[in-house]
Amino acid sequence: MRTIVALLCWFAAFSPELLATETASSPIAQAKLTFVIVHGAWAGGWEHKKLAEALQADGHAVHRVTLTGQGDRSHLATPDVGLSLHIQDVVNFIEWEDLHNVVLVGHSYGGMVITGVVDRLPDRIKHVIYLDAFLPEDGESVYSSMGANSSRRRPAVNGFISLGDQTGKPVSHVVPQSEKTFTEPIKLEHQDKARAIPTTYILTVDPGKKPEEDTFFPYYERAKARGWKVQIMEGTHVVHLTKPQETARLLEAAP
Repeated sequence: MRTIVALLCWFAAFSPELLATETASSPIAQAKLTFVIVHGAWAGGWEHKKLAEALQADGHAVHRVTLTGQGDRSHLATPDVGLSLHIQDVVNFIEWEDLHNVVLVGHSYGGMVITGVVDRLPDRIKHVIYLDAFLPEDGESVYSSMGANSSRRRPAVNGFISLGDQTGKPVSHVVPQSEKTFTEPIKLEHQDKARAIPTTYILTVDPGKKPEEDTFFPYYERAKARGWKVQIMEGTHVVHLTKPQETARLLEAAP
């Protein structure tokens, strides 16, 4: 054993550049990422548990934010909860956790939220990933950004919009969401910095369908027009539930 240790020390002393090269290229030495994941409408941080576990297995730090009134914070739901409050939720989380070089991920409605977060905290964001998500311009709301698809609006009852199960099976954690989160326009003031941050848009398309038929295709096209990296993944709208491993690999490769 002492002979082996002596040989390693000799090698390090006379060939440090080779040892450094080997160490830097090994999986253990590769830089790990800090992910902050923002869920879609009617969901919560719980929905991205499998995805987070896949990313954490590779050594990444993963934070799953739950927006006010959703998921385990559903007891805070009121009709006054809007998009701006959800943006503040994530801004506060990043600041209170003192996170930097964040890979910010937004799924579906979460795209509205992360757009506002990047506008507020551009210096803390390393990369932005829209996962089959809304990508609004300044002054747009979820509903107004849908344009011709505005007919897809769901009726509100007492200021809340409900949704059936998104996964094909009963999920008790899917809860009603304030209508205001869909109608409040986003306010963006620092787009010069925000749009300069490397960004990836991942469009998920159901098997057998064309990308143009997907609800989120216009946002994919918008990202493409901005010169951002775009990808198409075959899968349902909730690929983080149906294909967590494959989704994790795409997120890891984006930055």
